[in-house]
Amino acid sequence: MARRGRIAAVIAGLAVLGAVALVLADYLQLGRTEPPLAAEPERADRVLVEKAARRLTLLRQGRVLATYPVSLGFAPEGHKTREGDGRTPEGVYTIAFRNPRSVAHLSLKVSYPSPADEAAARAGGYAPGGDIMIHGLMNGFSWLGGLHRWMDWTQGCVGVTNAEMRAIYARVDVGTPIEIKP
Repeated sequence: MARRGRIAAVIAGLAVLGAVALVLADYLQLGRTEPPLAAEPERADRVLVEKAARRLTLLRQGRVLATYPVSLGFAPEGHKTREGDGRTPEGVYTIAFRNPRSVAHLSLKVSYPSPADEAAARAGGYAPGGDIMIHGLMNGFSWLGGLHRWMDWTQGCVGVTNAEMRAIYARVDVGTPIEIKP
């Protein structure tokens, strides 16, 4: 019986070690590749985020290409006005760049703050914040999958699962307009 206990302990230890190795590989982005852009007819010409519905929609010539559930900033109500407020901005922006080596599984930078956002923040005497992205889960946390949707957890970004982010990343190019509605 003692031999079975030792074997079970070794198997359990190997399982824990394997899980730690997978999380570490995810954190270090080992083996991560950038998905290529989809063919032109399958690329979005507009991204719509509806905060109240917690939904991101990719559109092309008014046709829905795909829809994804999202998580938002930890204080999602209202327009982002300052750095650290936890709000996801509202308005019309563009995708400024694609980041295949993000601290979250791939990301698309939103062009926030706009000149109007900067002017409003300056008038209020504070920084508008920035680095608003559409992104996957934070590196090392891909195991969460869809559980991330149980709460709004980003700093003001739009969060999706890693698989969803790969699909979005392949369909959205730099310069694509993004509208974020309340």
